[in-house]
Amino acid sequence: MILRLFIFALFLSGFSLTSQAEPLQCPPILQSTQPLLHSTETQDLCAFAGQPLLIVNTASYCGFTSQFGGLEDLYQTYRDRGLVVLGFPSNDFMQEARDASRTAEVCFINYGVTFPMMAASSVTRGQLNPVFAELQRQGAALPRWNFHKYLVNAEGELVGFFGSRVAPDAPQLQGLIEQMLN
Repeated sequence: MILRLFIFALFLSGFSLTSQAEPLQCPPILQSTQPLLHSTETQDLCAFAGQPLLIVNTASYCGFTSQFGGLEDLYQTYRDRGLVVLGFPSNDFMQEARDASRTAEVCFINYGVTFPMMAASSVTRGQLNPVFAELQRQGAALPRWNFHKYLVNAEGELVGFFGSRVAPDAPQLQGLIEQMLN
């Protein structure tokens, strides 16, 4: 009887016994739908809300293209802890294939990339990809070359960025990833 009165009092106070999780807010950096590389499908980036991100502008014919292997290793190492690697091919530095099938071949076949790769877009000028426009708004420098890396926390806030010469296995990059994931 006392338990019934307690539950009734909770009901009157507006308390709910069912646990309802608040829906994740989609931060500005993820508020776009992007075409996927060499696909008719798109990716709503809001699907990654609440997850830490490593965002990288890529190119297929660059001296740093071999970093795809290291990026895939990072993704395999940290994805079970929530890290999402997002690749954004760009021809802003004239080192990307004009044919998306060639870009896809380099990424998926040559380097075994399994993390999401978007279709080619601008990351430095003109009609900027909205992700890079938001990174800039948050204080990041736009890429000066291919394979510029940006770390974004689960709340969609820029945590750090690294130039092309910082390899995916660099201690400073992996250390910041570890900090974000802890």
